[in-house]
Amino acid sequence: MSLQRIVRVSLEHPTSAVCVAGVETLVDIYGSVPEGTETFEVYGTPGVDVYISPSMERSRKPADTRRWHCDEGLEIIVVMNSPSNDLNESHVQISYYSSRKPLPLAYAVLYLTCVDVALDCDLNCEGRENRSFVDKRQWVWGPRGYGAILLVNCDRDDPTCDDQDNCDQCVRCLQDLEDMSVMVLRTQGPAALFDDHRLVLHTSSYDAKRVRVFHACGPEDSCESYRHALGRDKLSYEVPRSHGDEEHFFVEGLSFPDAGFTGLVSFHVTLLDDSNEDFSESPIFTDTVVFRVAPWIMTPSTLPPLEVYVCSVKNNMCFVDAVAELARKAGCKLTICPQAENRNDRWIQDEMELGYVQAPHKTFPVVFDSPRNGELQDFPYKRILGPDFGYVTREPQDSSVCGLDSFGNLEVSPPVVANGREYPLGRILIGGNLPGSSGRRVTQVVRDFLHAQRVQPPVELFVDWLAVGHVDEFLSFVPAPDGKGFRMLLASPGTCFKLFQEKRKWGHGRALLFEGLVGNVRVNTISINQVLSNENLISYNKFVQSCIDWNREVLKRELGLTERDIVDIPQLFKTEKRKAVAFFPDLVNMLVLGKHLGIPKPFGPIVNGRCCLEEKVRSLLEPLGLHCTFIDDFTPYHMLHGEVHCGTNVRRQPFSFKWWHMVP
Repeated sequence: MSLQRIVRVSLEHPTSAVCVAGVETLVDIYGSVPEGTETFEVYGTPGVDVYISPSMERSRKPADTRRWHCDEGLEIIVVMNSPSNDLNESHVQISYYSSRKPLPLAYAVLYLTCVDVALDCDLNCEGRENRSFVDKRQWVWGPRGYGAILLVNCDRDDPTCDDQDNCDQCVRCLQDLEDMSVMVLRTQGPAALFDDHRLVLHTSSYDAKRVRVFHACGPEDSCESYRHALGRDKLSYEVPRSHGDEEHFFVEGLSFPDAGFTGLVSFHVTLLDDSNEDFSESPIFTDTVVFRVAPWIMTPSTLPPLEVYVCSVKNNMCFVDAVAELARKAGCKLTICPQAENRNDRWIQDEMELGYVQAPHKTFPVVFDSPRNGELQDFPYKRILGPDFGYVTREPQDSSVCGLDSFGNLEVSPPVVANGREYPLGRILIGGNLPGSSGRRVTQVVRDFLHAQRVQPPVELFVDWLAVGHVDEFLSFVPAPDGKGFRMLLASPGTCFKLFQEKRKWGHGRALLFEGLVGNVRVNTISINQVLSNENLISYNKFVQSCIDWNREVLKRELGLTERDIVDIPQLFKTEKRKAVAFFPDLVNMLVLGKHLGIPKPFGPIVNGRCCLEEKVRSLLEPLGLHCTFIDDFTPYHMLHGEVHCGTNVRRQPFSFKWWHMVP
């Protein structure tokens, strides 16, 4: 942003002015016009471009040797494009004429000193600095967009520190600088100019709460060289003139986009004239840059896995071994949270969601800690937060947290196109109640945070019919080699009843569910015939199917899906306290590791030596190139109203698509 200055010239004394390279200066000549003046001429020394323009028009003409009438309401525009070597080394001369005299009536001289001041950063999101490329005051989304990007410095690069890197006002280790964005102040002009002029870097009180700026004032390999310049209670910083023509600043984000914060922050540098002792400082020029804070981005189950998390509790050793073997097959790391840390809280999916942040110069994962605050509540902060692994959480100030605030109720779709809009990073899925009805809903602070990220616009589904109330109880996504590149799996009582009716027709009505359970599990077996004759079970599952079908239509509309994109997975539910829980282990509540699926073992009816539920799932998913492994989670998870997905978590590769290329 430039301040268009008006400089008034005087006949009695030569006038001096400071020009900023490339910025127009208006010269007011009319207050100095001698009596009898009819015309004037303007002359500029080399390097000074002078234009004449009608004050009410945008057109302009070079001020050549022609004479201009004083009564034409003209403006004189002076532009210099190269910084001066010395003070007052250039000038503009105005000559005033009367038709009655051959020589000028008088002269006015404006002496000029040009200084080049620019605040630069990465403006085009591709790691290049070019201040003439775009308007630095704007931020534009899209493949042809531009604008500087800022990361929230929410990791902990210094292992000796207890807090996140952006919780203090110093640079504790040099690795911390890699998570910041560089801003360069470039200044060229006579050094003597700054005897009575100052450069001030500043921001608003609104933005200062969300960013912090450090000034590199010494050797780059010393943490002590980075001075806290802006942030929180510091709104301005006088730039010292002792380090040369370039001053380097490192900008760190303190806050993610959220309610009341769009994610945009602005920084300004202003050149102030302090040469007149009788007046206060006056601004000559201001340059501005705008940064956008990078959003937190979720990763869908269709992205390649990097690391699997699981808790070790007193009765799940076989489960942990099965997850470890699946991780080995998928070629990803396994992290086990020991019982001493989880205190028998096994629901690691509910405790956290793993995503990432990205700028052109840096990408790192960030764990979003849910507000459920079970016995696992310390794990994300104490064990996951670390070098290049960030942390964020949102907790309501009141006690409004409910079961829906666990992050089994927070999923994200693969990339989709819906209603003419592209969602190259997918859409977040959260569960709540029916529109306009009372019931459980995700706490407002979490919903505000998710909506504010903008790049994965949330879709709210109906889950209040479920006892636990999580979207992962009735849907999941798996990769596919055709179509949209994925399939959405939906739990389907209708498909299950159809399968059982088919098996009964072929003489297998006496086959039993839960027959293969061993150990101390006390569950009564039930035959296919008994299931199909249980009117209460049939009636309740019709209700469940209607709830899932309601969500099915929402998902088809909001994700742009067709029936070919959906696979119905056989599943039955039963009622507990008027809410639904899985009748047998919930097959869609699975762990997806690339082509390897860890599916809850359903202990379904054995037909021809095989579980007919497992065989049905294999027939639906293996043609997609997927490998189904059925994991026994009955005692440690299913009987506690959870399954394989609830007991695991996965860090995945980021999208190859850059978030700033999309149009929200």
